[in-house]
Amino acid sequence: MRILLAEDDSTLARLLRDTLRGAGYAVDIAPDGIEADFLAREGLFDAVILDLGLPRRPGLDVLRDWRATGLDLPVLILTARDAWHEKIEGFRAGADDYLTKPFHAEELLARLSALLRRARGQAPGPLSVGRWRLDEASQEIRPADGPPVALTHFEYRLLRLFLLHPDRVLSRAWLEERLYDESHEGGSNVLEVLVNRLRGKLGRETIQTRRGQGYLFASGAGQP
Repeated sequence: MRILLAEDDSTLARLLRDTLRGAGYAVDIAPDGIEADFLAREGLFDAVILDLGLPRRPGLDVLRDWRATGLDLPVLILTARDAWHEKIEGFRAGADDYLTKPFHAEELLARLSALLRRARGQAPGPLSVGRWRLDEASQEIRPADGPPVALTHFEYRLLRLFLLHPDRVLSRAWLEERLYDESHEGGSNVLEVLVNRLRGKLGRETIQTRRGQGYLFASGAGQP
């Protein structure tokens, strides 16, 4: 999944980027409100972490414009402002959640995960599809009738995308846009390699190829 991090503090932005990447997210940084607005409208991101105190254009103004023009990206506000009336203002502008600095990285990750699940109409808790349950803490996949299966970093990223969109055909371009951020330099067959690795671990029938369309994670594969 691909996250837009709108944060002008370069030190904090790098720390958050590394934390988010370690948790399996692709991350792009926008250092000011104008760039955040431009990038968010490209349609590449699954959520935005938005600092309110951005230079060039305040985060709250950017958020209001997004909502006024129908941009419904999930937005987690990140701010040093902790007055209750400022939080109310953020929610009225269209924020989905609010986190006050300073904060623990674990809380940010938990709130972001819950936000992304709600945005897709999925229940909170472990991400489960069919006989599979994804352990986001250990980045392992657990079948209902067997031991956990270890995943590499990018296998975990890709599998989470499939589990968030089960039984839907996902195009190669869509997957690549959310699997990698702008800093990634990969080969043309990286996605195919990852899919084949996951098939080797989960069973070849689990991820189906739809020729000319993309891939589909079959929620009922392997069920008795």
